[in-house]
Amino acid sequence: MLDADDRRLVVATQGGLPLVPRPYHLLAEQLGMTPQEVMARLERMLESGVIRRIGAVPNHYAIGYHANGMSVWDVADERIDELGAQVGALDFVTHCYRRPRRLPLWPYNLFAMVHGRSREEVAQKVARIAALLGEACRAHDVLYSSRILKKSGLRLVG
Repeated sequence: MLDADDRRLVVATQGGLPLVPRPYHLLAEQLGMTPQEVMARLERMLESGVIRRIGAVPNHYAIGYHANGMSVWDVADERIDELGAQVGALDFVTHCYRRPRRLPLWPYNLFAMVHGRSREEVAQKVARIAALLGEACRAHDVLYSSRILKKSGLRLVG
């Protein structure tokens, strides 16, 4: 459960951390807490699953990555956890997850997002995933983004 101070902290950070050298100190000042309390509360909420992560959400187009491809893979179900973990650990894969197949039209069960400055760069990265998956991969494709979608989660009202 969130107490009143946790809720104020979530509301203060849900739009992003302040873009200053010491964001937790600024939040502490704004909320009447110590920086250590802000960090401890965020750590506790991360550990309990109240919040899932603290991280940067870049606008890939703004930083020059115009070829953004969701690679989709048909991988043997009995190996998907093992292989998904390996694909997700690649430094160029921003997120990787399992999804149910929708047969007969959609045989893919492993999804891995790859960003690149060109489609050629994305294709090279996808080839590296294919090499990693080897014979466990029966088919794959790449779905390229055509626009930026909303990148935010649930928002609490102050």
